Amino acid sequence: MSFFEILRSAMRGVTANKLRSVLTLLGVTIGVGSVILLLAVGNGSAQTVQNAIAGLGTNTLTVRASQVGGGGGGGTTTASTAGSSVKTITTAVADQLDSAGLGHVKEVVPQVSTSLTVSSTSTSSTDVSVIGSTAEYFDVSTAKVASGAAYTAADVTTSAKVAVIGSELATTLYPTGSALGQTVSVDGSSFTVVGILAPQSSSGFTDPNTVVIAPITRIQKSYTGYGAVSTLTVLATSSGDVTAAQGEITVMLNQLLGVTDPSDEPFTVTNQSSLLETAAASATSFTVLLGAVAAISLLVGGIGVTNVMLVTVTERTREIGIRKALGATRGAILGQFLTEAATLTLLGGVLGVIGAVIGTHWEINGTQPVILGYSIPLALGVSVAIGVFFGVYPAARAARMRPIQALRAI
Repeated sequence: MSFFEILRSAMRGVTANKLRSVLTLLGVTIGVGSVILLLAVGNGSAQTVQNAIAGLGTNTLTVRASQVGGGGGGGTTTASTAGSSVKTITTAVADQLDSAGLGHVKEVVPQVSTSLTVSSTSTSSTDVSVIGSTAEYFDVSTAKVASGAAYTAADVTTSAKVAVIGSELATTLYPTGSALGQTVSVDGSSFTVVGILAPQSSSGFTDPNTVVIAPITRIQKSYTGYGAVSTLTVLATSSGDVTAAQGEITVMLNQLLGVTDPSDEPFTVTNQSSLLETAAASATSFTVLLGAVAAISLLVGGIGVTNVMLVTVTERTREIGIRKALGATRGAILGQFLTEAATLTLLGGVLGVIGAVIGTHWEINGTQPVILGYSIPLALGVSVAIGVFFGVYPAARAARMRPIQALRAI
């Protein structure tokens, strides 16, 4: 028999019992669709995390103080660490770092933060994150002013009562008009809104759309005192210099803080690039896990193909006997039933791909699926391979039948 005759015979066999074929197709369709869609969900989730981390800047470092010093002046303060007096990070330390002329460090920006109640004449919002920083904050962070303008270095010098607020907070405080140029009360102190931030995606515990950002000198003077700052954002000269900048900052900070034992460092330095690599590795593992879970359903669909083909062979015993009596070879019989199994799984795979592509147009649990380029041919190839693999035994069973035995079974 030619290939086209085998294919035509296989198609007649597939359509002979439409309901059974449809149910078998459904199992394969669900399996293939699940593989593609869950891999897309994993990929979409990975891209969301990676974009959030990359948005922090792959050429920035974050220095967080692990020791909190007391107030007192604009200089450094001390804290007890392992029995020795170790200075904490203050604005003075940040200024020294910034002016040290480190070869791979472009800028050092200090920040202090607290949570306060912010209100307008008509409403208020509690536990709002209030950040104090220099004018360079808007150069090194993801916070970008959408309307109005950021405060200036002169505002920092004069401890001006001006602020830039998040877009959501602006809407909450002034729902019927623009908050720009209006006055907000921060724990009883009045600040003039000079800028409103562009909306941002939330990637941490603090919602960047509900923050208040003001000159660090004003926040220290009114709320936090002049002790240790909470964070330093370090801008490297380029993304390729981040590791070198991290080494320079660590060495310089240890010198300024009088740290002799690295285990006593009252700070931690976080490299955004390393976070991105870690997130990418975790996301890959997560995607593979989702794909493995979905592959189980595809395997179950393959077992269903075996069951259907065994039933088909049993039902068509007479046909097999007659065909063999008329001279059909083992190869022809084997090819026919393998083709039937492969056709079922291929059609199911195509339907699964269509369903998965349609499914990616909607968010799943807050994640927008992004189809992996290789997942479609992979899922289709695996579905056909499963059809052939699970169809081998029923096809071989049919091919081994002797004509006289097949005819007697009727």
